[in-house]
Amino acid sequence: MFDTLQDRLAQAFRSLRGKGHLSDSDIDQTLREIRLALLEADVNLEVVKAFVAAVRTQAKAAELSQALNPGQQVVKIVQAELVNLLGGQQRDLRWAKRPPTVVLLAGLQGSGKTTLAGKLGLWLRGQGHSPLLVAADLQRPNAVTQLKVVGEQAGVAVYAPQPGDGVGDPVEVARDGVEAARRHLHDIVIVDTAGRLGVDQEMLRQAAQIRDAVDPDEILFVLDAMVGQDAVTTARSFADQVGFSGVVMTKLDGDARGGAALSVAGVTGQPILFASVGEKLEDFEVFHPDRMAGRILDLGDVLTLIEQAERHFDAQQASQAAEQLMRGGRFTLQDFLQQMQAVRRMGPLSKVLGLLPGMGQMRDQLAAVDEREIDRIEAIIYSMTPAERSDPAILNGSRRARIARGAGVQVSDVNNLVNRFSQARQMMQQFGGMMGQRPGAMPRTAPKPKQQAKKKRAGSKVSGNPAKRNAPAAPPTAGPVESSGAAFGLPAAPVAEAGPQGRFELPEDLRRMLENPPSA
Repeated sequence: MFDTLQDRLAQAFRSLRGKGHLSDSDIDQTLREIRLALLEADVNLEVVKAFVAAVRTQAKAAELSQALNPGQQVVKIVQAELVNLLGGQQRDLRWAKRPPTVVLLAGLQGSGKTTLAGKLGLWLRGQGHSPLLVAADLQRPNAVTQLKVVGEQAGVAVYAPQPGDGVGDPVEVARDGVEAARRHLHDIVIVDTAGRLGVDQEMLRQAAQIRDAVDPDEILFVLDAMVGQDAVTTARSFADQVGFSGVVMTKLDGDARGGAALSVAGVTGQPILFASVGEKLEDFEVFHPDRMAGRILDLGDVLTLIEQAERHFDAQQASQAAEQLMRGGRFTLQDFLQQMQAVRRMGPLSKVLGLLPGMGQMRDQLAAVDEREIDRIEAIIYSMTPAERSDPAILNGSRRARIARGAGVQVSDVNNLVNRFSQARQMMQQFGGMMGQRPGAMPRTAPKPKQQAKKKRAGSKVSGNPAKRNAPAAPPTAGPVESSGAAFGLPAAPVAEAGPQGRFELPEDLRRMLENPPSA
């Protein structure tokens, strides 16, 4: 959504690189480009003026940090002001002192409230709560049926006593839904209401009546991020007549300019609590102003990436794989398949990689990522036997041809996968061996053959027999020690004794036997 704004801000900061000092004209030129970038993103004019004025004041009054150059200092100031523009610190839901906590969803027509109710219910259920969805949208055709379907997909209970399509009293349904949640021990109630327009006074009065009937702990205004300035104007009208305590942004994965997301907090004074970032029920996240500011400035969002990895990766399986690598174990194709499937559960690869810093400059490459390549890799690995996945070295020509036929690919595809995996496994094993060292130690390397030979000659063997180990050392010899007869398959003979010249000699009977061997 913020691609255009991200590019324009990067262009504005690019002119500040390499400058050791910023003049007033440099700051004015940069702020002029920032103002144009925000206006092109459809940010509210009043918000743009306040934002530029705050950045100008800090940029001219700031003492340049010793660790940052002037350009980086300006980026730091803009990031801090973006965080303030998006609502400042992230706030959690307000919980009732006595359950159930009542959350009222309200917003414009077509903003996605019903789907958002299922996403919020699924997220709360994952947090250990027991939510109940209340179908109080009795105006829109099939709204009640849609909420039932969404609730079933999310595994969340739904209270829908009225069929809808203009039948029933939404105020009574909302009130009875809260009582039903209290009876069935649901700790949170999500009330889905009908969509309305800022000029529809009758619908606004109905929203106020539902508010008074259920006394909600949170009123969340559901805002479509793709609508633009009209959504901000309607949000202000709704805040004046009904009021709300927080905002939920939907369709943040769209291609709109994002002006509504940057304007609503400054215009209404209420923070953005949640964001819908996709069509699936799992595409829902807590809105962090500091992380969103980092995405806009192409600084990445590593914390969100870590949280997604923690949700989708098996901690025990990852720990075992890491321990195996540190011990010098083997990383198999089966392990690679499991890790790749865990990454896929995090979402599209382009979206996952987009959370890394600096990926805004590689947007075209990320858009060209072919998800079908992962399907082909899975098909190749699934076509292998367990033994082949464990040891790809046994893959000869006939095996690779069989795998290619089973996966519906070429043999060259199998060869490429095996070669790339072998290189990656070698690097991982080297890294695991280094991680297995004590802190500060150099990686273990095998001693050279010459060094081994020297050590073997220089060292002395110690016998495991206590009698031999404690016996006095033999005197040095002037020549080689003669062999015993046992080496020739003869009966054991007395041990050789030292002769008059200090040379060890064989016994007389053994010497004669060796000189005159018996005839065959």
